[in-house]
Amino acid sequence: MTDNKAVKLAYRPFGLFGGIAGGLIAGAVFKQVWRRISNEDDAPDALQSEYPWREVLLAAALQGAVYAVVKAAVDRGGAKAFERWTGEWPGN
Repeated sequence: MTDNKAVKLAYRPFGLFGGIAGGLIAGAVFKQVWRRISNEDDAPDALQSEYPWREVLLAAALQGAVYAVVKAAVDRGGAKAFERWTGEWPGN
């Protein structure tokens, strides 16, 4: 069995790339979801006074959920691919 620290170190570039890709994917997914539910191109920002609390908090909660799901999917997919390529699981 390989040293766990070496496996985690070898996985770092994969994790970094996955994090960047995941952020881009999550942003695109959230934008599409928000467009469909609100008929607006952009989600409200907390500092935009023209939006009510409810809409700002709904947008923030939805954005957080989308980011969390995409991050988990990308992290898990990256770890599985790393395991297929190296035979080692990077997270243990």
